[in-house]
Parts: sequence; C-alpha cells; structure tokens
Amino acid sequence: MQNPCEILSELHWRGLIHQQTEAEGLRKLLESPQFVYAGFDPTASSLHCGSLLPLMMLRRFQQFGHCPIALVGGATGMIGDPSGKSEERVLLSSETLQANVEGMQQQMRQFLDFSGPQAATLVNNYDWMRDWSYIDFLRDVGKNFPVNVMLAKDSVRSRLERQDSGISYTEFSYMLLQAYDFAHLHQSHKCTLQIGGSDQWGNITAGIDLARRMYGAQLHGLTCPLLLTSDGRKMGKTEGGAIWLDAKRTSPFAFYQYWFNTEDADVLMCLRFLTEIGREEYQALEETAQAEPHLRAAQKRLASWLTEFVHGAVGLQTAIRASEVLFGAEVKDLSDHELLEIFDDVPSCQISYDVFDLGVPIIEAFLQTGLVKSKTEGRRLVDSGGCYINNLRIADAEYCLTKKDLASESVIVLRSGKKKFALMRVLN
Repeated sequence: MQNPCEILSELHWRGLIHQQTEAEGLRKLLESPQFVYAGFDPTASSLHCGSLLPLMMLRRFQQFGHCPIALVGGATGMIGDPSGKSEERVLLSSETLQANVEGMQQQMRQFLDFSGPQAATLVNNYDWMRDWSYIDFLRDVGKNFPVNVMLAKDSVRSRLERQDSGISYTEFSYMLLQAYDFAHLHQSHKCTLQIGGSDQWGNITAGIDLARRMYGAQLHGLTCPLLLTSDGRKMGKTEGGAIWLDAKRTSPFAFYQYWFNTEDADVLMCLRFLTEIGREEYQALEETAQAEPHLRAAQKRLASWLTEFVHGAVGLQTAIRASEVLFGAEVKDLSDHELLEIFDDVPSCQISYDVFDLGVPIIEAFLQTGLVKSKTEGRRLVDSGGCYINNLRIADAEYCLTKKDLASESVIVLRSGKKKFALMRVLN
C-alpha cells in the first residue's frame, strides 16, 4: 500500500490540483486514510467523458489508501446545479431521475473497488433529503447560510449579471443542498475531503463553512481543472452529442475514434488527467509527441488505454478492428450496427433479398451507390485495380455479388480507389 499522503505528489505531477484548502492542513490530513467524496448529477442514465475526471480522481485516492464515496444526486438532480450554466436546466421527472441514478450507480461499480479495507461507498443524497420538511430545512440548515456569501459565489453572480435569464430561487437553493451533503457525510461517514471540478469550488467551500457552523468540523476541499481543449471547449462532446461510457450510447469504435483524434495540443493533458500510465511512460510519450507528432503515438496510447479501461479487452479489439477497416483491412467479423456506424456518412443503396439472391453485377452495384457514373467508368475502375468489395480487390468486371460477399448480416462495403466508400444494404 502506498503512503496516503503521496496522493498529493501524484496529483501535482499530473497537473490535477487547481484549488485547495490550506495546503499544510490538507497535507497533514492526508497522512492517514480519509473518506473522500465526489458528487455526480444524474442528468442521464449513463456517465459520460466529463464524468471520467472526478471518477479517476476518486480512483486515485483509493489507490493511495483512501476510501472514496461516490455520491449520486437523486435529490440535487431534481434542481440542477447552476455552476457553469447560462440558463435554467429542464427539470426531470422523479421516474427519469431514479432510472438515471440506477444506471450511473451500476457503472460506477466498474471503476471503483467496493471491497477490502479501502472499499468505496455509493450513496444517494435523496436518501437523507427526502424526510426533510421545508420548515425544518430552513430552520436547521438555511439559518447557517449568509445570503451575501451565497451571492458572492461565481456560479450565482455570473447568472445574476445576465440580463436575459437570471437565476430561479430553485437553482439558488442548490448550493444549500450540496453543502448539506458534505456536512451530512461528515456526520454519517466521517468524510473530511470533497473533490470536484474547478467549477465546484463555490459549492465545496459552502459545504466546508456549513459543517463548521453546524458541527464545528474542520473539513477540506480540492478541485481539479476542467477537461477543456486548448481553445477552451469542453471535451467529451461531438456534433452528435456527448461521448458516453455506455457502449449502447457510444460504441467502443466511436469511443476509440474520439480519443484517437485528440488534437496534439490536448493529448498529453488527457494522458495525465485520465489514464494511469506511469510518469516514465508519460515522459517517453511526451518526447515522441514532440519529436515525431506524425506517429500519433500519444493518441494511440490514450485511445487504447481508455477504451480498454471503459469497454474491456474485447471492446478494444473490436474498436481497433473497426478502425483498421478505414485503412484498408479486410471487412469481416463486424456487425451491421458496427459497419453502419463506421460508415455513417457514406452513400448507400438498398436492394431486396430476392433481387440480391439472383446475383448483382459488381458494376451495377457501383452504379447504384454512386461510386461510378456509368458502366464504362465502372469497367475502367475494375481494369485499373481500383475496385474493392469489403476492402478486397476485384479484378473481374463480370463479378456478381452474392451471399458470400456479405460483410455482416446485411451489409456489403464497396470501395473505389483508396478512400471512396459506399454501402449496399440487403433487405428482406
């Protein structure tokens, strides 16, 4: 077991400390194992890439002998955190929230160890908030919150300064609920440290202040930088939406591709923040990235590490096999779903199984998918060696497509030259 206090050195070299309470007090606290908590809003039934950073923070603390507490906000999720938001969140129904909480809790068990002396704990703040009456909460908790302090928090002030939206009393109250979470976990689980993204600093310090006022406790907080690109955009989102940790929402292939395509300016940060590769390997990758960026060694390591971590060895193998298809590997052992995702933006055509069963001339298939404009052009393509079925070259202009050419249940991949792809779907 590593020295519990060495977690600070680990976080420092990775650049994961953005804000912290009094440094010497925190260092002394961490000389012995502590209960450390991070909260997660149940806005969806799956965690996403943005959730990886606080999850990995909890995991790192556990590896250094501390006990992580993962809090899913079944109560606070009914309100929505105004931090980093420019407008009011859409409130979710209690049924949707419960489904989201259950989905997230199931995923968290994949990343944290819930056995042994440093066993992680999963909690839902709805369990202790549901029995509070409004009057009791105002009397016992609200009286400990100076309004002028709340108004000074960045998450509140930035919203109040907006002329087009402002902030509702509901969202304004979020800080009280999250602050009480920290105070409650101190009383019920002896929790002494809360961690989160830098946008949570106001909520964390509010919890520290509340626990001091209510119980005379001395608690600590630590934030990590947000996962942002070099130009300030949040990572983990594409034009199609968030990159989810659930394979049904974001396939291992799409997940792998997202990290493989990380910009050179961002990849080293991602390696430090999101993986567990050691310092020596990181430095070697850093040197390679600077000397030979065209090799994309850092991107390959990032994509492989994260895909295996989230989706397992089988998921990584599937992702790599699918990625190799784009670079000319034979198309095989993939499903319709995987092929349609790999080639989601290429031309396609559909053909009935009855017609397909009679055999489809290859030049006719290339015509129907738009890869060639005439039969003459199709023959020239075959004669020049640029005609491919499932990335295998076809040299016979009279070749007919049959069941043996299916790359998956119903898909055939056609390719013209090096990079022009199309799909033929065979439908019953």
